[in-house]
Amino acid sequence: MSAPAEAVSCEFEVPFHDVDALRIVWHGHYYKYLEAGRTALMRSCNLDVPEVAALDLRMVVIDAHCRYTYPLQYADRVRVAAWFTEVSPRIVIAYRLYNLSHNRCAARAQTTLVTTDANGRLLLETPHVLLERLPNLATAR
Repeated sequence: MSAPAEAVSCEFEVPFHDVDALRIVWHGHYYKYLEAGRTALMRSCNLDVPEVAALDLRMVVIDAHCRYTYPLQYADRVRVAAWFTEVSPRIVIAYRLYNLSHNRCAARAQTTLVTTDANGRLLLETPHVLLERLPNLATAR
C-alpha cells in the first residue's frame, strides 16, 4: 500500500553516522526517521510540541511497529510519508519510508499516541481541542 494523498512527507539523505561498517542503516535509526515524519505531520495540523504544550497537554508514544522491506544505505535519498489512520480515542499514525535512490519501499510502520494532561494523567479520549485540528477521517477517505 502506498501513502494516501493526504500524507505529509519529508525528504533527506542518509548520513554517514547512521550506518554500520557495511554502510547499511542500523535498524534503530528508522524510528528517528519516523519521528521526522511525525513532526512534519503534526506541524501541518499546528500540533507541534509548543502548540500542544500551550494547551497544557502532552502526547506520548505508547506503541511503535516497523517492518523493514528494503535496506537504506549511506547517501540514499529517503522520503518519509506520514498520515493519520485514527484520531480517537488515541492517535494512530502510519508511515512509509521510501528509498528514492532505488525506487523501493524501505519500511512500513505505525505509532500510537495517547494524550495526557500537563501532570501526566492519561486522558481516555483525544481532547476536543486537538480533534478540532486533526483531519476528520470519515470524510478524508
